[in-house]
Amino acid sequence: MARKIVLFMGVSLDGYIEGPDRDIGWHRVDEELHQYFNDELATMGGFLGGRVTHELMAAYWPDAGKSPDSAPQEVEFAALWRDMPKIVYSTTLESADWNTTIVRQVDPDEVRALKEQPGGDLALSGADLTAAFLEHDLVDAFHISVHPVLIGEGKPLFGPRHSEIPLTLTATRTFGNGVVILRYDRTR
Repeated sequence: MARKIVLFMGVSLDGYIEGPDRDIGWHRVDEELHQYFNDELATMGGFLGGRVTHELMAAYWPDAGKSPDSAPQEVEFAALWRDMPKIVYSTTLESADWNTTIVRQVDPDEVRALKEQPGGDLALSGADLTAAFLEHDLVDAFHISVHPVLIGEGKPLFGPRHSEIPLTLTATRTFGNGVVILRYDRTR
């Protein structure tokens, strides 16, 4: 059975992944939610992201969790992120560390071949990369965390589409901080 490409993203209730100036301070990630993400992402076979997402992660996670004041969930995720194979889709990124491969463009045949390799599912993130994967019908599942806030403007997760993508709800979970996880599979 082929691995799935699973979109993992957090959004505001009005559908934005970030506010103006890339603000994500409105995300409600507490210890309970962070542990849930750690448990889910630890089962993945790799992370797929764009340059912006990768640079944000690479600026923080290599050294995160090294402070004695770090939460256990942060220490755990930092190790997970450093060790997990990562593919960054970028036409401009020159080099990347931390078990990262740079790919210049989304080639549907290469992605389908990647899905056929052994290992866990692949976690996709980033709105622009998601749009490219959706354009080529490469996203198999959606794992969206909806944060209880309206931010009014910013970068939406999904841009305009010209075709419908039917989905089947497979699970929901509500956290004490008001975040709701919505899990959908593609209806094929």
